[in-house]
Amino acid sequence: MIYQGGADSRPHVVANLRELDVDDFQIQQQQQHSNRVKAAFVILARNSDLNGVRFAMRQVEDRFNRKFNYPYVFLNEEDFTSEFKTLTTSLTKASTVYGKIDESMWGYPEHINQTYAAECRQDMHNRKIIYGGSESYRHMCRFQSGFFFRHPLLDQYEYYWRVEPDVQYFCDINYDVFQMMKDNKFKYGWTLSLTEYMETIPSLWKAVQGFMVKHPDYLVKGSDSILPWVSDDGFVTYNGCHFWSNFEIGSLEFLRSKKYIDFFEYLDQTGGFFYERWGDAPVHSLAVAMMLRKDEVHFFNDIGYKHNPLMHCPTEPYLQGSCHCNAGDNFDWNGWSCATRYKQRLDDQFVWDEWTYNNRTAPYRVNTA
Repeated sequence: MIYQGGADSRPHVVANLRELDVDDFQIQQQQQHSNRVKAAFVILARNSDLNGVRFAMRQVEDRFNRKFNYPYVFLNEEDFTSEFKTLTTSLTKASTVYGKIDESMWGYPEHINQTYAAECRQDMHNRKIIYGGSESYRHMCRFQSGFFFRHPLLDQYEYYWRVEPDVQYFCDINYDVFQMMKDNKFKYGWTLSLTEYMETIPSLWKAVQGFMVKHPDYLVKGSDSILPWVSDDGFVTYNGCHFWSNFEIGSLEFLRSKKYIDFFEYLDQTGGFFYERWGDAPVHSLAVAMMLRKDEVHFFNDIGYKHNPLMHCPTEPYLQGSCHCNAGDNFDWNGWSCATRYKQRLDDQFVWDEWTYNNRTAPYRVNTA
């Protein structure tokens, strides 16, 4: 239900967005701005990524942010060039800030044997494992897993939206997704899910099992748990299902929580980020599966999105009218996707129908007439 005009108002159910007039939108905007969520886009990039970053930003602005003006936080392990700053700032009316990542967040911790780590990279390269030989990719995955949310430039924010170079957005988003997330107590939002390359994470599940034994109080149990999604054999093994974290909208408070930090530090001590090639996507996803309830996780069906080679494109006619992607290219129900498991094991209504979508997003919409 939608509550308009304050906490004491009677609820008004919206069956169709055309029921709302301009005054309704103006009232709702005033309410959301009076208690506006503190949120930002987070972009980890190098100076060489400038064109790809501008490509992604242009779409973020056109599809969403020109209506809401949320700030951008750019992070880099090197100093950003003046050209990078000028040509990204020029694309938005929102504020832009640029930060350098220090060695405490982007480098080898003391317990890592760097000689052995190099041998492991060479072995994975020889076996042609994706990014198996890349040292910088491992630093990136570790940073995204355990540090980006602790960078000082993010201290003031409650929510983040991760954006990567060269990604595409296909649908107009006319409501404040951050405010919707916060008001509905969603702590993690996703569009694409798939199984991981298991050669990159051979010992990850064993480490996760050890963590669960050590911290059973951190686990959500019973029908609210997301854990059934990540194992096909009663938690003996990990099936590799994860949310593709190149797109995620999430709670920074969750990532800063003691239980998440404990989880990251437990994994970090094993050396798996360097001796194997653990990605941030399964790390985030396994934390979400262990520590969040189903009703704290949201599927953004309405956000058409592509990170090459995979695309989420809404197939519902009521959403397609605001999109320019080909519904036939939607990845969701492909055999590599984990959406079918999510639907069967967790929530057969996780894809909102039109009535639910209209009513859950209407309080946060802007007038686009």
